Amino acid sequence: MTEKILLKGNIALAKGAIAAGCRYYFGYPITPQNDIPEYLSAELPKIGGTFIQAESEIASINMVLGASASGVRAMTSSSGPGISLMQEGMSYMAGSELPGLVVNVMRVGPGLGGIAPTQGDYFQATRGGGHGDYFNIVLAPASVQEMFDLAIKAFELSDKYRNPAMILCDAILGQMKEPVVLEEISLWRITPPSKSWALTGAKGRKPQFLKTLYLSDGEQEAHNLELKEKYDRLREEEVLFEAKGLDDSEMVIVAFGTVSRIAKTAIQMAKTEGIRVGMIRPITLFPFPTEVIRETAKKIPRVLVVEMNTGQMLQDVKLSIENSVKLRFYGRPGGGIPTPEDMLREIRVMFDSDSRP
Repeated sequence: MTEKILLKGNIALAKGAIAAGCRYYFGYPITPQNDIPEYLSAELPKIGGTFIQAESEIASINMVLGASASGVRAMTSSSGPGISLMQEGMSYMAGSELPGLVVNVMRVGPGLGGIAPTQGDYFQATRGGGHGDYFNIVLAPASVQEMFDLAIKAFELSDKYRNPAMILCDAILGQMKEPVVLEEISLWRITPPSKSWALTGAKGRKPQFLKTLYLSDGEQEAHNLELKEKYDRLREEEVLFEAKGLDDSEMVIVAFGTVSRIAKTAIQMAKTEGIRVGMIRPITLFPFPTEVIRETAKKIPRVLVVEMNTGQMLQDVKLSIENSVKLRFYGRPGGGIPTPEDMLREIRVMFDSDSRP
């Protein structure tokens, strides 16, 4: 029988990072993610790793950049205000084609806001956040188990595509406890793949460079087009999502993270009233599951988007569907959490405003 252990979300993520072979952490404290550096500060030295509490979030991301350039797996974590300070460094990592993991346990904003849960950093994560043409790989867990599993997945994708990856979760997932199945130690990916591009010294070979400065005519454009090809491959090959109850549904809810869990209860409540509702949960926010939403909306012309913000993922859903689809949004910003009853009310509104098929 598979053993389960009770873990807080932040701790599960930290354990997942260690399982993925991460041995370098650089960060600066901010609520509600402080369990991550606290745990790693104790555990990394035991396995030959390095933990450094940097003087700022700006220093943290640049330490990740430097460590990654040497070929090791490295990470940092923070919340919205700290992630904002890291944006220049993340742009440099994307431009240098360097992997690395950044974890954002979201808190409310704008500004310092507070420590309540939110999904208000969707744009910041999925649009790159920093300057220039680039994207982060963005994964959105919806359970403590996925906090562990997707930390491993994030490092794998980051190394595969030589691109920074982000885990985007809210304060609820970071702080809640659930049973988690950890992989057997023998299966843990403790050895990152060989990286011929890493800067490990030039003894016996010609020097190589990692850079973001391209000054020759057309050189920067060519580099940006190469990056675009990488992002296109991500869209073609690495989209992850969960789909439930789409075969016989009259409408579909699109939600990610914690909200998707609440939506499942609302769907069961709607079922008791004879309303058949399915759900699409994006797991990768970039690349976004555009095609599955587009194809689903051709068959189920009612779409309800629910988020803990004022409508950020909504923009990607709009880009995925045709104008003929009936689209509704329900959002709770600034620490508001939608209840199943809230969602059921929105479901009823969509059906009350037109005749049931």
